[in-house]
Amino acid sequence: MTILSMLTPRAGLRVLVTGGASGIGLAIAQAFVETGARVHVCDASEQAIDALQHTQEPASKAGPSAITATLADVADRDAVDRVFADVRKQLGGLDVLVNNAGIAGPTGGVDEIDVGEWEQTVDINLNAQFYFARRAVPLLREAREGGSIIALSSVAGRLGYAYRTPYSATKWAIVGLTKSLAIELGPTGIRVNTIQPGIVKGPRIERVIAARAQQLGLSYEDMERRYLDTISLRRMTTPEEVAATALFLCSPAGMGISGQAISVCGNVEVL
Repeated sequence: MTILSMLTPRAGLRVLVTGGASGIGLAIAQAFVETGARVHVCDASEQAIDALQHTQEPASKAGPSAITATLADVADRDAVDRVFADVRKQLGGLDVLVNNAGIAGPTGGVDEIDVGEWEQTVDINLNAQFYFARRAVPLLREAREGGSIIALSSVAGRLGYAYRTPYSATKWAIVGLTKSLAIELGPTGIRVNTIQPGIVKGPRIERVIAARAQQLGLSYEDMERRYLDTISLRRMTTPEEVAATALFLCSPAGMGISGQAISVCGNVEVL
């Protein structure tokens, strides 16, 4: 095997991406499809799933879509069970779990945040990662070349983030979950890593910047400039850059990497 060939995941991987019908999750799902993987996604948005199924190219003229999908709230354990029933039906097993689903959560001072919004952020960003990991591990143990779990955290999982405490707390917790599972599952050949995206282009960060601008009494443009000024490269990360890192972690070149939190952020210095 050449070094170049080591950088591409083997064809035929069976991949589950949570929150995979839009944003970073969709970029990751499409990237795996490009390498010949069979991909199933779940998403809480029926509109996003419909858009995915109407826009993607079929795997073959007579065959099914390259990406299959389940409508599911990742914080609902019954829905998680339905996702894995569909995974068994569509993929017949699992090689890679990408725990991507998450929400931005509320913006506000700690004494202003609604308790229900705090609990919702923890349920979707953290508890759901546990629900999916516990169901995926028995399947990943059967993976031919060892399974892989990739958890999406955030640069807010290595930096403090004022007025975004629910989000930051869950993203820090994901790193702890990742490192603990890497130790626990390593002897069975399952690798567990975290990707920590920075300020990623797209509608989600636009909503976050708008909310933060309102909180601080700034214009959107001034708030966006403040964000960019915290990045050493002075630009936002793209979803495709995050997806490329996920592919690397599942390639032969990434087989020796486990228990790591890898920032893809242009070096965000402070939040």
